This record gives sequence, C-alpha cells and structure tokens, in this order.
Amino acid sequence: MTIEPNWRTSTYTKSDSCVEVADNDRQRLVIRDTKDRGRGVVTVRPATWSCFVEFTKQLPL
Repeated sequence: MTIEPNWRTSTYTKSDSCVEVADNDRQRLVIRDTKDRGRGVVTVRPATWSCFVEFTKQLPL
C-alpha cells in the first residue's frame, strides 16, 4: 500500500520559490519543486534527508 504524500514547506519559506517535503511515510521522504509540482519528485530515505539537513545547517549564509 502506498501512502499519499502529505506535502509541507519549510517554516523558513517566505515565497513559493522553495521545495515541498512529504515525510509522513516512514520508509521514504519525497521532495518536489513548489514552482513546478508536476515535473517530478526526488525520493530518499529518511536518514539521507537528515544527513542533508544537518550538512546544510553548517553552510555559511
């Protein structure tokens, strides 16, 4: 059974030029572009997304 994505944007998003993330499935996390939602998605494991988020927190602004 496939879980329907529950899309959300970051609380840091001030416009629609960001990404949306669906993390309501324990097996996968789905990411899409808010400007072109029909174009496709990127699917990653939750641990991969966590590593990505932690990495980006270390980048200079």
